[in-house]
Amino acid sequence: MATSTTRLLVERMRDAAHDLLEALDPAQVAATRTTLDDPAYREWSYLPGDRAGLRLGDLDHHHRDLFMGLLDTGCSALGARLARDVIALEIVRRELRGGNPEPGDHRFWVRVFGSPRDEAFAWRVNGHHLAVHVAVVGDDVAVTPSFFGSEPATVLTGPHKGMRVLTTEEDLARTLLGSLDEDQRRQAVTDTEAPPDIRTRNDPVADPSVTERGVAHPDLRPDQQALLHELVRHYFGRTPDDAAARAWGEAQEAGLDAVRFAWAGGTEPGQGHYYSVLGPTFLLEYDNTQDDANHIHSVWRDLRHDWGDDLLARHYAEAPHRG
Repeated sequence: MATSTTRLLVERMRDAAHDLLEALDPAQVAATRTTLDDPAYREWSYLPGDRAGLRLGDLDHHHRDLFMGLLDTGCSALGARLARDVIALEIVRRELRGGNPEPGDHRFWVRVFGSPRDEAFAWRVNGHHLAVHVAVVGDDVAVTPSFFGSEPATVLTGPHKGMRVLTTEEDLARTLLGSLDEDQRRQAVTDTEAPPDIRTRNDPVADPSVTERGVAHPDLRPDQQALLHELVRHYFGRTPDDAAARAWGEAQEAGLDAVRFAWAGGTEPGQGHYYSVLGPTFLLEYDNTQDDANHIHSVWRDLRHDWGDDLLARHYAEAPHRG
């Protein structure tokens, strides 16, 4: 049952998507909108390259504000700040790679699936190192897959030297790892070499079996469990507050004792590393191995609600689908 704050969030999303579409010319609408049953709905990438949809860098200030306003509805205050930082960092990355991007040349795209005024619709904002996926059915909402990346993880040169975007994702996990005793660390560190990327990549369906087992929640001290909870809730907390609270409630209901933390790779700063946190309802993955361990990928996959599959299945069962 959706809460009153979730209903208000959904209303904001519907209005933001509607206002964006209404402000576009017919060619822009055609580029932006498709049907909810489009196979491309579950196709996504966090790699560089063009996407289908309407590109942020092609918009004037008014339309850009509408684009960013929609993006904000799919994030918490924290998530919106991180998303904007990822977008800004992409310009920095291109400059550091020898490019000469124009101010505002942001390569991020919005896509709307269905109509915001229909019972069910979806939307996403996607580009290099950012993927915000939202499905809306009635007064309910799903917000995963949720991906944030950072290249570089720390800007080492130039006017933005010292800039870090995904600080908590790394720092909390390192604090937890550093708190482990010898026996706990033997369980947690599953490999001395980190995988080259998150293991689920951009798979439409996340397979939790690709992750290692790691150290179990009951084998952690209470202070370590609190650190693990904080890390999980940080990932959830990049999405709207009600969605994050529901995800945490479902994780608790499913049983936190089943949650495991696994680390692979080096344990010192500057060494390539990876971690995962797996529970019955969720999978978190983080990888920092590329570019001399200065390139972060982080993702939350909801093992029950990715793509709003459960909400959409119920919707299709109860009402004819009109696209």
